[in-house]
Amino acid sequence: MEASRDISRLIEIMAALRNPETGCPWDIVQTFETIKPYTIEEAYEVSDAIERKDMDDLCEELGDLLLQVVFHARMAEEAGEFSFGDVVEAITRKMIRRHPHVFAVSAADTPDAVKLQWEQIKAEEKRERAERRARRGISEDFKTGFLGSVQRTFPALTEALKLQERAGKVGFDWSAPEPILDKIEEEIDELRVALASGDKAKVSDELGDLIFAVVNIGRHVKADPEQALRGTNTKFRRRFNHIETTLAAEGETLDGASLERMEDIWQAAKAIERQLAE
Repeated sequence: MEASRDISRLIEIMAALRNPETGCPWDIVQTFETIKPYTIEEAYEVSDAIERKDMDDLCEELGDLLLQVVFHARMAEEAGEFSFGDVVEAITRKMIRRHPHVFAVSAADTPDAVKLQWEQIKAEEKRERAERRARRGISEDFKTGFLGSVQRTFPALTEALKLQERAGKVGFDWSAPEPILDKIEEEIDELRVALASGDKAKVSDELGDLIFAVVNIGRHVKADPEQALRGTNTKFRRRFNHIETTLAAEGETLDGASLERMEDIWQAAKAIERQLAE
């Protein structure tokens, strides 16, 4: 098997990896759910490469993201649902349909006219989608109802924030941040109970409830949770890097240092930050 610029080679490679008898043991046991986190991660890495203006990385990360599409399509084909070719056909049909001013005949010759035409076509597609879902017996649709305008494609923190903002418009909201602190403590207690039970599904459920409550207090104090967490991530990187460089300067390694030793250096890093902030 050799590398190729032809997409068919990538499809062949994925089929070989998923072969029940001769494929890769790891790839064979994957499912849509287990692969989903990697798909999201690869999309973020594409975004990161763009932000860094690193074209070499962007080329590689786009390949990694394409692999995710091929992986999901292969699993769907094995289940008798659809194939990679169906994915390609669906998106090409959609793009042709949404651009009649380019690929057919249309009077839309201004940006505003194109936008209106796009929305009309999307509305038609939405009706067709509802009909397909009904034929498949799928009744739950998160795109309907009062919260339907909040996209599920947002990062989870952003989705939680926008759901809370949307619900708040009709009065389903806390009146002040203080009661939310009580709710957070309640969720922590429930998480403790779940941890004690050893039920992983329950732990995950309660952890989600806790994070949702924390997002809520961030909204009430006008602190965007996504940006707040990014700030903490940066702070963690900086302090952990201080641990690493301090150990290296003293001839030690991360693997060889005790937790107590790393904690002491961590606290020293915090002290330095406080001094610089004064």
